[in-house]
Amino acid sequence: MTKALLIVDVQNDFCEGGSLAVNGGAAVARKITDFLRAHPSEYDLVLASRDWHDGDNNNGGHFANQGETPDFVNSWPVHCVAETHGAEYHPNLDTSLIQVHVEKGMGEPSYSAFEGVTRDGRSLSEVLESASVDHLDIAGIATDYCVLASALDALGEQLKVRVLSELCAGISAETTAAAVAKMQAAGCAVVA
Repeated sequence: MTKALLIVDVQNDFCEGGSLAVNGGAAVARKITDFLRAHPSEYDLVLASRDWHDGDNNNGGHFANQGETPDFVNSWPVHCVAETHGAEYHPNLDTSLIQVHVEKGMGEPSYSAFEGVTRDGRSLSEVLESASVDHLDIAGIATDYCVLASALDALGEQLKVRVLSELCAGISAETTAAAVAKMQAAGCAVVA
């Protein structure tokens, strides 16, 4: 068994004070760091994804156009623009514990980390396959969007998937509960 941890979108704009803040985001960043420090040999590989949106366009409709109100389903406020403070990992997340970084949403809507690429052009699938990963744990933000999409895509890659719910933050209790039910129905283990 080769086991990896995927940390999804623990970025300043998704934590308190950010343009698309999720309550509990900063605490999740700290909990993930504490968890990794407490379990230094649990994972063969630790990866993290980030939204890394273009700043000069609406990213395929992902950003609401100027003067329009986002619908918070398909269109969102401007967030996680590449090379800005909002796109950086939250400072509570110790990035020295991460071996592989994946960026997604460059010019188009993107939720799943599996839609991203590393700086050297490899997909997340390619990285996991080259490391012979067969078990993937997932943590991060937001449970009901990018964690959900990443978990479902991981199942599609024939991986054994666990979502570490205590290391995730969701937008609302209702949408988080629906996402957990969807992940479980698809075959993900959701554990505390």
